Amino acid sequence: MNKIRLGVIYGGKSGEHEVSIMSADSVISACDPAKYDVVRIFISKEGWWTIAGQPLNPWDLRSYIDFALPILHGPNGEDGTVQGLLKLAGIPYGGCGVLGCAVTMDKIVAKRIFEQEGLAQTPYLAFTDADEREEIVRRTAEALRFPVFVKPSNMGSSVGITKAHSAEELPKALDLAFSYDSRILIEQGVENARELECALMGNNEIVCGRVGEILPAAEFYDYDAKYFDEASKLLVPAPITAQQEDALLDIARRAYKACACCGFSRVDFLMDGESGQIYINEINSIPGFTKTSMFPRLMMAAGLPYPAIIDRIVELGYERYHAEDHR
Repeated sequence: MNKIRLGVIYGGKSGEHEVSIMSADSVISACDPAKYDVVRIFISKEGWWTIAGQPLNPWDLRSYIDFALPILHGPNGEDGTVQGLLKLAGIPYGGCGVLGCAVTMDKIVAKRIFEQEGLAQTPYLAFTDADEREEIVRRTAEALRFPVFVKPSNMGSSVGITKAHSAEELPKALDLAFSYDSRILIEQGVENARELECALMGNNEIVCGRVGEILPAAEFYDYDAKYFDEASKLLVPAPITAQQEDALLDIARRAYKACACCGFSRVDFLMDGESGQIYINEINSIPGFTKTSMFPRLMMAAGLPYPAIIDRIVELGYERYHAEDHR
């Protein structure tokens, strides 16, 4: 059996460039050398593609790889753009397709889909940079209860997010969010929130990992708490009841299907620490794969070793590629 030339695409132009590098290193170290010849494909912060340190025209990828595994977080990688390039180039790839990536990357669009699906979520407002800042502050203070979270619509790894405790803190939070995206989301916080996450894999048949809980070192699970603060704790499995885990996984499956996800994704939730009410938060179509990331840990807790996770992602990518090729 010939080994698969596995092109791991990482780096990218987004604010999550460094996280992508950490994730890619972790994935590459887990690849079975008996099955894969790993080809590192790096995208600089300026958008230049290189292979083995040499300039690369992305349209020439088929000459170097059999299968692509995008490990790109945020815009210009997790939003369907690179997936569209790979589809046009006729290269099978791992993870969600163009639609699933685009929908889940945009928090506002995803929330509207969750709403249509009847999934409980926290109250929110959406704005663009064409809206007057004073009007945003006024509407937020009238419609939502503080604290609120101000987020860029298209960003991940908690980049650009601020927890605002009052209307006075909103202008600075708006400046930060709008520095990353022209569309933003303002969500009402949850009392005594517990942060829970689910890992899912599959195209038509979905397999779930265990549910995990995050105990952030910071006030919320921001960028530094996620990747650099060792005081943050990840509890796998989460200390919840079997009924709560079943409910979370059921919602996760419904959200995964509604957003046209395939391959793999991570679904994030908030749970009211007193009432137990579950709120869906977002879906990550290319979740973090670092040594401390939830996605691989949740799948491993369900009995799937890290190298087998990579194998399954490749299998699912080929499955979708061949299904699309015969339509």
